[in-house]
Amino acid sequence: MVLARRVIARPQLSDEVAARLREQIMDGRVRPGEYLRLERLAAEFGISVTPVREALQSLRSQGFVQLEPRRGFVVAPLSRQDVADLFWVQAGIAAELAARAAGAITTGALRELTAIQDAMRRAAAEGRTDVVEEHNHAFHRSINLTAGSAKLAWSLSSVARYVPRGLYGRLPDWPRTALEDHDLVLAALAEADPERTAAAMRAHIVRAGELLIAHLERQGLWNGGR
Repeated sequence: MVLARRVIARPQLSDEVAARLREQIMDGRVRPGEYLRLERLAAEFGISVTPVREALQSLRSQGFVQLEPRRGFVVAPLSRQDVADLFWVQAGIAAELAARAAGAITTGALRELTAIQDAMRRAAAEGRTDVVEEHNHAFHRSINLTAGSAKLAWSLSSVARYVPRGLYGRLPDWPRTALEDHDLVLAALAEADPERTAAAMRAHIVRAGELLIAHLERQGLWNGGR
């Protein structure tokens, strides 16, 4: 199992470990049925066992790992439907936020979104997928702030954390697809059309889920299973 770089100790250490492991599970680098040994993970992350145990308990509460008596933590099954469901929930919330943003959009907010989109397009042309992801995050954050619905935006962030930042950049065709989808969202926002904006945003998120499922299939995660 290939783990991420050494983790630097800080108060939220267990959260960072959980995020790193969640990324590896969602990317197919750590497979369902694989045991996650506390001592081995602690050694590879360069930390003590305690934050690793806390991270695994957190992932257990989120359904990513299971605890088998006398055997330890094991990566839980992850089906195509599981991944699709995560994006279905995310798409519904993001669509509602986008619709609300369309009803409150200003000229200034549209200029900001256009500038972000232009910067994202330049980064994609330069092959800088990490920067593309940063601009993608900024694009969605700007829309969610415009919606003025803090609790709904918090709900979206809670769902979106299941797909860690950095993962999209490893999906073939994602930068191009994201840019095309953003153009559709921007056009709908410019018309201040809530229904059209919601539909464009929902389709955008669902497509991202489809790209991730295709990526996991190429990784051989399901091997003909469901």
